[in-house]
Amino acid sequence: MKKICSLTFLVCLLFSLTGCLYPDSQKSENRIPYKDQMAMVQSAVDDYHKDTSVLPIKNKDASTDVYEKYPIDFGRLVPKYMQQPPGNSFEKGGTFQYVLIDAETKPKVRLIDLVTVNKAQDLETRLKEYIRTHKYPPYQKILAIGRYTLDYKKMGYKEAPYAVSPYSGKNLPFIVDNDSKVHVDYSIDLYHLLKKGQHVKKGEDIRPLLVQDSFFVPVRSVPYTVKNGEPVFLASDQ
Repeated sequence: MKKICSLTFLVCLLFSLTGCLYPDSQKSENRIPYKDQMAMVQSAVDDYHKDTSVLPIKNKDASTDVYEKYPIDFGRLVPKYMQQPPGNSFEKGGTFQYVLIDAETKPKVRLIDLVTVNKAQDLETRLKEYIRTHKYPPYQKILAIGRYTLDYKKMGYKEAPYAVSPYSGKNLPFIVDNDSKVHVDYSIDLYHLLKKGQHVKKGEDIRPLLVQDSFFVPVRSVPYTVKNGEPVFLASDQ
């Protein structure tokens, strides 16, 4: 009987310690976007903006993409406007960075999937290593001016890396620009939205279609427009 009790105690102890063996970012609650957390942060941002006439954001370079340009500074919101950052935020060990869109008109809280960011950064690191040795990127296909796919076999990959879409759950390919910066190609998701009859104008950036009904921004994206009812890369001169 004593042996059974001892064994039961050890099993319980093991399960109680299991949570300590994994970093916060691996806990399921830190990888899920919750409506109540989004609403809580939105309320805190609105109250802070109302009281101070400025937004609780961190400074970013002017050239930063609009969907990554306004990360929320929780240091300005805690503890007056909220008790602590959400558990799924980067600040609490989660995999999301909270940002604002439409910052100059009607600020809205959205999320950056940091898993996608990390994958893009890892690919960039390997690409830089390849360029140091071979001088030029291993381009495979020219998609548009300044938009290329890579020959991953030349880089040592057995399979092409990809990002998981926060919109459709589909695997999205990576592309690179003239500066060898890695981006995610959201053409698949945009094509699906356009087929639903979304009204857009030729020459305008259609990425807002992705965020209008989602918690997520298209991180590591490039501008797109529409041509013949399909998404195409938006050139700087369009």
